[in-house]
Amino acid sequence: MADASTGASSVSNPGTTKTGEETSLNLLLHPQVVQQNNIQKVQQRKQEVYNWSQTEKFLKLAIYSACQGEGCKCTGWKVPPSVKRAVETDGYQSLLNCVDPCDNCVHPIASHISHLKSQPEEEIKRLLGMIVDVEIIFMFQHREVDPDSKKVYIYLYKLLRRCVVEMTKPNIEGPLKQPPFESPCISKAINNFICYKFNHLQPSECQTMYDLAKMFLHCLNHWNFETPSARRQEDTADEVSAYKVNYTRWLVFCHMPVFCDSLPHFETTLVFGRTLLRAVFKSVRQQLLDHCHNVRDRLPPENKVLILVHYPKFLSMLEEEVYSDNSPIWDPDFKKSPPTYLQATIEKGVLSRRGGEFEKISLPLAAEKESSSGFTTFNLSPGIRKKAQRIEGLDKRSPEPKRKRAEAAETNEDISQDSVAKILATLGESLQVQQSNVSQQSNFVFQDGISLKPRGESVKEQEAEKVIEFHLIGNSLTQKVSKKTMLWLMSLQNLFSRHLPNMPVEYITRLLFDPEHKTLVLIKEKKPIGGICYRSFPSQGFTEIVFCVISTFLQEKGYGAHMMNRLKDYHVQKGIFHLLTFADENAIGYFRKQGFSDNIKLNPAVYKGFIKDYKRAMLMHCQLNEKIVYTDFRSIVRLQREILQQLIEDRKQAIEEVRPGLTCFKEEINRTIPLECIPGISETGWRQATRTTRVSKVTEETSDPDTLHKSFKSVLNSIRNHSQAEPFLEPVDKDEVRDYYSIIKYPMDLKTMGQRLKAGYYTTRRLFIADMTRIFNNCRIYNPPESELYLFANNLEKYFQTRMKELSLWDK
Repeated sequence: MADASTGASSVSNPGTTKTGEETSLNLLLHPQVVQQNNIQKVQQRKQEVYNWSQTEKFLKLAIYSACQGEGCKCTGWKVPPSVKRAVETDGYQSLLNCVDPCDNCVHPIASHISHLKSQPEEEIKRLLGMIVDVEIIFMFQHREVDPDSKKVYIYLYKLLRRCVVEMTKPNIEGPLKQPPFESPCISKAINNFICYKFNHLQPSECQTMYDLAKMFLHCLNHWNFETPSARRQEDTADEVSAYKVNYTRWLVFCHMPVFCDSLPHFETTLVFGRTLLRAVFKSVRQQLLDHCHNVRDRLPPENKVLILVHYPKFLSMLEEEVYSDNSPIWDPDFKKSPPTYLQATIEKGVLSRRGGEFEKISLPLAAEKESSSGFTTFNLSPGIRKKAQRIEGLDKRSPEPKRKRAEAAETNEDISQDSVAKILATLGESLQVQQSNVSQQSNFVFQDGISLKPRGESVKEQEAEKVIEFHLIGNSLTQKVSKKTMLWLMSLQNLFSRHLPNMPVEYITRLLFDPEHKTLVLIKEKKPIGGICYRSFPSQGFTEIVFCVISTFLQEKGYGAHMMNRLKDYHVQKGIFHLLTFADENAIGYFRKQGFSDNIKLNPAVYKGFIKDYKRAMLMHCQLNEKIVYTDFRSIVRLQREILQQLIEDRKQAIEEVRPGLTCFKEEINRTIPLECIPGISETGWRQATRTTRVSKVTEETSDPDTLHKSFKSVLNSIRNHSQAEPFLEPVDKDEVRDYYSIIKYPMDLKTMGQRLKAGYYTTRRLFIADMTRIFNNCRIYNPPESELYLFANNLEKYFQTRMKELSLWDK
């Protein structure tokens, strides 16, 4: 409805006075619901004004245009009372010929529009658009109750009013400065966060993390931040003052330009950085999580896992980096780029502006210039389906272990915990006896000097008894270095020079005493006997090992392996999971034993230009696993080997036992004998093909086919409608989960079962139960036990068995 006095459309306030609790969170799932109605009203109003007749346009302009009369300072023609009566009689055409003076000055309307008649149509259109924006801002200012926001509206009103009078473009000057306000911006930091935390994941998982990042950035770009006055009770005066500056900038450059497109518009995540994100992140995160919980029943099934499970974990991980003082995501020189398969996706993600949408959307590559770094907003497609994806815990298992798990699941059952406990108790008693014998022999050693204990265990015990020690040392140009550290560094210089004769002494000295390099030194009898000199690149996510030396007389005794494991554990704690080194022909064997390989899994763009290149040396790479404690790794593997050997011995004894033969052949009884009745067959590990189901002993051929079909259909529909059945509804997309069909040889899903049921395939309960069970088994084979999908499979299998029992299709 048009306002009678100003002709402005009735548009609701954009909500700048809303506190955090009142801010609408619909933007998470429907990003433009909140503001779209208001924006459309503004655009419709402008289009209506653009379609006016020439007379109506000039009348509108005259109200806001300066009088051209000599010496007149009037800034807008005010309709005199006599003209209002003429308009009612003769219409708007009479205004152009009106000679009655302006109610503000003594000049007619012609003096207010004489300079406009020569202007092109585009300029007239631009001025009319600014006038509509002036009226919109005036209404916002009139309805605003927050004093800080009200001042901003008044400032913008005066700015646009002056631009119409002077026929200029709005230029915001003063203490607010011009965007961008911080570097790196929020988009760049989120992009760095994805590269830093998730670049090592499989493509489908990494793509999911990028989708979550885009969703978060889109919310920030459309968020109505709470006013400074709403934060005065919780924050200090300095924090409120700093937030007030950013809030004013956001209101002027990001929020109001969405409604008033005559003002320059900037995306929030492209012009603000660490300061604003730290100020608003906790409240935004909490409200997003609350909103996710409130709308969980209205979410599309394909988005429930993404929104309710993975999005909260993503926000928690992001929160740690946002508030960390040493997080590399805020490093302006962070150079790690997205994987190549995501770069292509990002290039295709540039969206064009469509009718009815009022934001400019672009998505430049993060690896390009700083001016085009990071994400910007775009609408996340509501049709994202993530089937059979192992996002829970961001599991990084390679396909090979999964194949082994698949083969093991098809051939054997899990070993019972009781069996393992008995074996461990047996091994423990054996170990005590062995230790007792060793103590009685007064620490006897063989003539070659090798201890009775495994060399790795011997070194660990020496460390526990303080016979050897590890210290992380390095030089510094800004802090005082202790005398002990300098003596150790000089001793290491001699040690490295003696064991690396082809390396210039000056080069060793320069790197060893370089403050950027650190050294893990192994101390025995107060002297260095080995060390690893390295340099870390946290922003790139890797460390370069420069020198690795152990004294000659201590080699082949486990000191070198334990020293490297110490270094690995330290890097896992620091969140660095890649080690690189150039190994010469004498060191390649050692590094291979420590898990290094010449198969470099890092993108060359990550380390090129950072590490030193050496001639006649091989570049080797070791990828660390955050779930492994490397100093205990050998002990665990040794214990597992002993457990397996004991299991084999126990099984061997059970198999070699002589069993009584079958008497049916002597008695000449002509009947079928079940395999499980053969003495000793179960002890060999043989199991029936269907292990997890128990079907009624009554022959299914006696069941009515129509009754079975209806029962199967009822059960299948119940499973489909289950809240956790979404990942199993359709076949797994091989483009999303590329290694799935190389691991799962016999896939099955609920859609395929529906087709088989319709075709009359399920003539017996065994066939129906076998296919349903295969769905759950496949899920458990492919996904790790701690994953969300693994839990879904277990819960759904229990529900399936319950439904079958209710229909008397399952043995009680």
